[in-house]
Amino acid sequence: MTTTTASGDHRPEPPDAAPPLEMVSAFLDYLRATMLWKLEGLSEEEATRRAEPSGLSLLGMVKHLAYVERSWFQRVFAGKEVDFPWTEADPDADWRVEPGETIASVVAFYEAECAAARGIVAGRGWDELAADPGRQKSLGWILTHMVEETARHCGHADLLREAIDGATGE
Repeated sequence: MTTTTASGDHRPEPPDAAPPLEMVSAFLDYLRATMLWKLEGLSEEEATRRAEPSGLSLLGMVKHLAYVERSWFQRVFAGKEVDFPWTEADPDADWRVEPGETIASVVAFYEAECAAARGIVAGRGWDELAADPGRQKSLGWILTHMVEETARHCGHADLLREAIDGATGE
């Protein structure tokens, strides 16, 4: 099978060997970069094109992942008060690209949330427990979950991107 991509691959390669915190963080960074790579070269219309019947869009998926980063690292692990767009009446608001949101603004939001997460993880321990008393997950659990969550959406992004312009890749 031939693999084609929209542009150059500049994702950070995880190390061949490292302690668990460093290794899993590196794989998460690789997957974060993969999500953004799926947007490269797309127009605003293509990035927000909704797949049927799910209604997913590539840009909406990146926005969702930004809020997932915020939720697990800032709210759950660090115990910070942070805002989210969803409500009981509108539980999927984090997936929706609102008027005025652009590829640049959503990517900047995602990158800021990832940077905040990296800052929270820096200097912490793999077995350190979350500050949220209702979710006593270890940092290792949260990082591993974020690899799973982000990788899952990278798979969705592969299919959406291929449907948009035929670009495929890992």
